[in-house]
Amino acid sequence: MPRSKLASRKRSEISRDHIDRYLATTKEALGKVRVAAPERSHNHKLAQDFLTMARSYFEDAVHFAGAGDLVNALSCVNYAHGWLDAGARTGLFDVGGDDRLFTLAE
Repeated sequence: MPRSKLASRKRSEISRDHIDRYLATTKEALGKVRVAAPERSHNHKLAQDFLTMARSYFEDAVHFAGAGDLVNALSCVNYAHGWLDAGARTGLFDVGGDDRLFTLAE
């Protein structure tokens, strides 16, 4: 996820509020992502794979959060957002230049 005040604070435990904010941010990012590559291109298939990975990890994060397993929820939501950032940064995804939700190259 993009560096923020939340990310720069040192924490010795993971709170439910912390997980809920990360889940909300990643859910918003998932809603913004659009595949940028032409439909019949190799990169379109690659972008779809990135998006599938991000959605799968996000669903896992929601599951773990619901079960009270905050450590695994945090791990999964960070992986989910990492896939989204990687897709945005490499140009597989169009994110409308949003550098709040995504880590862009410039």
